[in-house]
Amino acid sequence: MDIKGLIKGLHHVTATVAGAQEDYDFYVKTLGLRLVKETVNFDNESVYHFYYGNEIGSPSTIMTTFPYAGQGVRKGAIGSGQVSQTSFSIPMGTLTFWKERLKAQGVSYSTEQRFDQEILVFEDPSGLKLDIMEAVDERTPVWSTADISKENAIRGIHNVTLLISDIKTTIGFLELFGYEIKKQEGDLTLLEAGDGGAGNTLIVKDGKTAHQGVNGIGTVHHVAHRVASLADSLRIKDFLVNNLGIMATDVKDRKYFESIYFRIPGGVLFEIATEGPGFLVDETREAMGNGLKLPDWQEPNRARIEAQLQPYIK
Repeated sequence: MDIKGLIKGLHHVTATVAGAQEDYDFYVKTLGLRLVKETVNFDNESVYHFYYGNEIGSPSTIMTTFPYAGQGVRKGAIGSGQVSQTSFSIPMGTLTFWKERLKAQGVSYSTEQRFDQEILVFEDPSGLKLDIMEAVDERTPVWSTADISKENAIRGIHNVTLLISDIKTTIGFLELFGYEIKKQEGDLTLLEAGDGGAGNTLIVKDGKTAHQGVNGIGTVHHVAHRVASLADSLRIKDFLVNNLGIMATDVKDRKYFESIYFRIPGGVLFEIATEGPGFLVDETREAMGNGLKLPDWQEPNRARIEAQLQPYIK
């Protein structure tokens, strides 16, 4: 049984963060992403689940966060067995705009070279490590703001970096999973799935000397990969269990997609998410992100849920 071709690329990245207000302000007001959905963590209804992305939250453009301030969650530590860095894609020729933008917004950044390309590296308010890179990226519809035009706007997630102590085993798994090695440079290996490029790329970084990552605030909880249908997810689950001995969860209904979860060799938590039905199932295109949306099974408890969520101002 071969599952290559079922994985189309990335779907979203989900992180554990601190305060709802600072998180919203950073991703919406500083980076210019759209809050396409305000809902709750389906496994912990006392915590928001924010989805940020392009105009409609297309798969591979989505950064999602759980704001856990005041919930007794420890500060995490980025290390091996985790996503150590998330990269956003911007149009070619716009890096100078983003240098000026970050500086004007009081965001400290450094410049680095990765695969012979300059990138801007910085942190969000919770300590997540992010970067911005230029790329040919035709993903639409683009979201723009009063400060950030469509010509300069972030297109979505370009790639994530996995920090791994045993890269040989992990890369071998990723090749079976549907990613192919495209580039190698120093301690970095770049792999692509589907059509490749922005939104379809993973980077594996050799982390044999890194400390073990500690989950908590300021770390990525999981990275999701997209498939066309639930049937594809179940084929992948069957392959993981019966060919590799990797256990995966039952299907989870996340309303906007259906998912299964498992840990890969190297320890990173992966999700497989369907491309549909998407974020327009319960809001119009114009109204997305304007109010708290709950799944049907939580709607009877709306008053109680709203009362225990962190207040924040849009």
